[in-house]
Amino acid sequence: MTTLEIMADTPSAIHNDFVSTDAAELASHMDQCAHSRGRFFTLQTGLQSAHSVLLPRIVTVALIVAVCLGMLAIV
Repeated sequence: MTTLEIMADTPSAIHNDFVSTDAAELASHMDQCAHSRGRFFTLQTGLQSAHSVLLPRIVTVALIVAVCLGMLAIV
């Protein structure tokens, strides 16, 4: 017997209803996404963008900050 024949012989109540469980999980995910957009969502995304740009160049950024602070101390 093939798998399809075995599945055809078993009652449908035994099988999981993947469509309804996927829809429920999607609805749960959509609710989580809607709740995550709080008051500071724009600030958080801006900081994440700055972090992703600056982190790979941390030595260069630190050097530029040090030079700027040194120039401010001279003036």
